[in-house]
This record gives sequence, C-alpha cells and structure tokens, in this order.
Amino acid sequence: MVKVIASSLRKGNVVEQDGKLYVVLFAENVHPGKGNSVTNVDMRRISDGVKVTERWRTTEQVERAEVDDREYTFLYEDAEGFHFMNPENYEQLVVSADVVGDQKPYLQESMNLMLSTYNGVAIALELPQRVTLEVVDTEPVVKGQTAASSYKPAVLENGVKTMVPPHIGAGTRIVVLTADNSYVERAKD
Repeated sequence: MVKVIASSLRKGNVVEQDGKLYVVLFAENVHPGKGNSVTNVDMRRISDGVKVTERWRTTEQVERAEVDDREYTFLYEDAEGFHFMNPENYEQLVVSADVVGDQKPYLQESMNLMLSTYNGVAIALELPQRVTLEVVDTEPVVKGQTAASSYKPAVLENGVKTMVPPHIGAGTRIVVLTADNSYVERAKD
C-alpha cells in the first residue's frame, strides 16, 4: 500500500479504507471560495459492489493499493460477462458487467485496453482515449452552414449520442473522446 494525497486520486485507482478495497469511479477537487479545498470521490467496494461517496481534504493521506495494470484485448461478451485476453500469455479473463459499467458501448472486438487486476480479479478498465466510429443518424448536410459554429445531434454506430459539426453526415467515420462522448475530428481512414 502506498500513501497518496486525496487530490491525486483518479478514476480507476484502488483505495484501501477500513480494511476494504474500493475502486474510484469519479474524483473531483472542489475549491470553495471560503474554507479548505476538498476532494469528493465516488467509489465502488470491490467485495460486494456497493457504491459509496467519500469527502477528504485535498491534503489528507489516503492508502492506495498496488494493482496490476496490463494491456488486454477485448474478445466478446456473453452471459458470463466480458471476455478479455492477455496478448503476452493468451490467458483469458472474464470481467463482470458492473466493472465495465457505462464504458460498454465503446468496447469493440480486438480492441486493446488497460485492465487493472487485484489478486487476479479485474477491478477496472481504461479505454483508449479516442475511438473511431461511424455516424448512423444525423440531420442532413445543409449547404452554406459550414461557416456556422453550431453543432447538431448525431447517433453513432454504438448507440451513443454526440454533437457533430454541420458538415458531418450519416455514414461519415469520426473520432470521439471516450471520456465524454465528444467529437474530435473526421476520421482519416
């Protein structure tokens, strides 16, 4: 276990508190106009999946557990869960749906990503920052609107909704940030 200050906690970190391990789902540093800065952290207990919210002073020491972060390849999903393979030794690992969470729409076959394990159990996964997806539904392109900076709604092939520039039409492949579903650029492939 390593002691770190609360403000350094990030999504996917594993924290030990009261003898139990928690995965950080969301961490936010809040700086009120008056008083001390605090870190609000949403966590999931690894043993039973219960979600808790903690609030620490940003300078407070927190026990961070050492986890094994390795690159894995996503294979497929079935009733058991999500199947990943370690490309170094071809070992397969089944990950439960609550670990994958809201990142499920971005999982694509043969996608490489970072998987964090603790004592052989998957506790968190980190998607690539950007993925390339096809726009399946959006308003048609209107000539003369390319100068406007207004964005329009679009639905991607994985069902995620995002906002795209007016010149992007259905069938166009775009690059999207996985963290917030935002448009980055038209794909170069």
